[in-house]
Amino acid sequence: MIMEPIVTYKERCRRCYSCVRSCPVKAIKVDGGFAQIMYERCIGCGNCLSCPQNAKVVVDRMVRTQEMLASGSPVVAVLGCSFPAFFHALRPGQLVAALKSLGFSEVHEGAYGAHMIAGSYHNMRRTSGHSLISSHCPAVVDLIERHYPSLVDNIMPLVSPMIAMGRFIKNILGEETRVVYVSSCIAAKFEIQAEPSGAIDVVLTYQEIDKLFKNRGISPAGLAEMPFDGVDPGTGRLFSLSGGPFKVFDIQTDFQDNENISAEGETHTIGIIRDLAAGRISPALVDLRFCDGGCIDGPVRDKELNHFFKRKLIVCHNSAPPAYDTAPHYRSNAPFPDLARSYSDKSVKLATPGKDDIKRILHSTNKFTQGDELNCRACGYNTCREHAVAVFQGLADIEMCLPHNMQTIEDEQGRLMQKYELAQRELDRQAGDDLIVGNDTGIKAVMELIYQVAPTPTTVLIRGETGTGKELTARAIHRQSQRNDKPLMTVNCTTLTDSLLESELFGHKKGSFTGAIADKKGLFEAANGGTIFLDEIGDITPKLQAELLRILDLGEVRPVGSVAAKKIDIRLIAATNKDLEQGVREGWFREDLYYRLNVFCIELPPLRNRAESVPELARHFLDKARKKLNKAIAGIEDRAVKAMQHYPWPGNIREMQNVIERSAVLVKDGVIRLENLPTVFADTYESCPDVDILRRRVSFKAERELQVVRTEKNIIVRYLDETGGNVAKAARMANLPRRTFYRLLEKHGIEVIRRAKSIF
Repeated sequence: MIMEPIVTYKERCRRCYSCVRSCPVKAIKVDGGFAQIMYERCIGCGNCLSCPQNAKVVVDRMVRTQEMLASGSPVVAVLGCSFPAFFHALRPGQLVAALKSLGFSEVHEGAYGAHMIAGSYHNMRRTSGHSLISSHCPAVVDLIERHYPSLVDNIMPLVSPMIAMGRFIKNILGEETRVVYVSSCIAAKFEIQAEPSGAIDVVLTYQEIDKLFKNRGISPAGLAEMPFDGVDPGTGRLFSLSGGPFKVFDIQTDFQDNENISAEGETHTIGIIRDLAAGRISPALVDLRFCDGGCIDGPVRDKELNHFFKRKLIVCHNSAPPAYDTAPHYRSNAPFPDLARSYSDKSVKLATPGKDDIKRILHSTNKFTQGDELNCRACGYNTCREHAVAVFQGLADIEMCLPHNMQTIEDEQGRLMQKYELAQRELDRQAGDDLIVGNDTGIKAVMELIYQVAPTPTTVLIRGETGTGKELTARAIHRQSQRNDKPLMTVNCTTLTDSLLESELFGHKKGSFTGAIADKKGLFEAANGGTIFLDEIGDITPKLQAELLRILDLGEVRPVGSVAAKKIDIRLIAATNKDLEQGVREGWFREDLYYRLNVFCIELPPLRNRAESVPELARHFLDKARKKLNKAIAGIEDRAVKAMQHYPWPGNIREMQNVIERSAVLVKDGVIRLENLPTVFADTYESCPDVDILRRRVSFKAERELQVVRTEKNIIVRYLDETGGNVAKAARMANLPRRTFYRLLEKHGIEVIRRAKSIF
């Protein structure tokens, strides 16, 4: 089973496509915005580890190493050729001592592996009839096997120095010996999974070894030096430098040499491989290393050090080699292991799109002409057409195209602006419907208070009877405030149970109670920066009163089931129709909360005290009813208005609105008349002091209709009195169908009470 040397943390991926951009072979698949490595195409170069979000990281193999060290079997550490460039602050002997303190039985220099393969390179170069490509860089080997399989036969059929060291050690110490190779190479982690002999058990990076030292509390700088085990590699220590392999292989080159090519870095390596595949060049030996600067500048190198300083460290290490304690079985007469290795075609065949497929994908990203193809590379691909091919092959998403996304956002922004303007006009229209109407002295005083308190952050308590327009007043305060661009959240405290109201106001955490299947944001948090209106505040329980007081005092809310509080900035408007002072005296309302709420009080007058505003209110509600019912109604006759002015309106403005809408439904000739109102208004009209004067001004027809209605009502009441409130018997006595009798009862607003003597 293949162990993934590099893993991707999906939650960290932010669609920056940095990994796609840096991957030389595009072994990154983007699906649903999540960029993941395609290991069958990956060459292990480690470029994707430069992810700015740290979404891709090297898999930690330290646990596996610690398990091997604790198993009791011998574990040998092999240091890659470039180790002096990383552990530059330590003497080699101190590093050996630190590794043995971890539990390694022996410590070798991996440079001896380069010495072992040197002779084979020298001989094969002279006898081969075609170009040979060095096999010691696993990234180059994977590049050829997976992406340029036509060059597989050109790979030198030899193992890398790392594998050579593993085979050498296990050939002498036995297969039960475990070998850990320490290097700066990420591709080496891929190589040990592809190499069938199992010569190397674990590849660790220099950083991982350094982390092991710290975890075990080992300070290498304070240890006495110890000698290396194994065999002194000699000039093999120069193998990691530019041109070092030719020096180790004893291959002489000069300035004009075209038979032996040495190159490093992604650009040069891929360029040479392409030329070889195309037949443009045919040197005898090509020594390639994928990392810029060679092995000393591998993916997990010390980035603070300059290349030439690290080169100097390697040269100095070769000039002053460390001490060796070579065991007898490692003497020069120890036979080399089998160093042969074969390579194969591991390429993944992807579908090839046709011209129509490319055109279709380009059109889907608004690229209809060549000039539309910006080739901006924001998606990670070099050209728009290369991206289109990747989309066809399932390696990329359409949404990776930045110009396409920007155009989509602009188009969507335009549509949202249109919707916003429509919604704003509708809200303005509704706000116009919610204007406070009236010209009486009481409502003028209320408006003056609204204008004074609205621009301030002061808590407002609105008091008044049911239906006097407390919520309307709260909306007016919010519209005139400096928070009018933030939400106004309203909640009626009488409509929810205690537990539901607590969850509604403060929110809750998932699992805090039965049915809490997800986190929920409360109205206080949702209204952050705006206003919250609590209607019927006098109905909340003492528990919620205490919680509300804490919010007002501390400015923070704690969701149900949570231990953490959240800071909020809200303006509170409360309303009640109850006597809170009496509640304080009787103990059902907290005194401290009362004084916290009653900072600025607005008392709304009942409608019975606003008789002079009744005509204006009637016209306002008639306009709303006309629009709602889509019915042509010219107006309200004076008698109806007069009756409404003298009616006590126990339900206040809400009752008046309902009466007007009901009358608008019943009207037939385009004018709401007194007869269209509930019968109680006719009685109210009769009791008006100036009704005789008004009566003389009405027509004969209107006077006759009024008398007929009154007579009809008296007859129905008499029948009900005689039958003790039995509607069926009264209908038979009146010789009327029972359904007709019920309609008359509804018309005149007569309430039937069984066996009642007087029914009104």
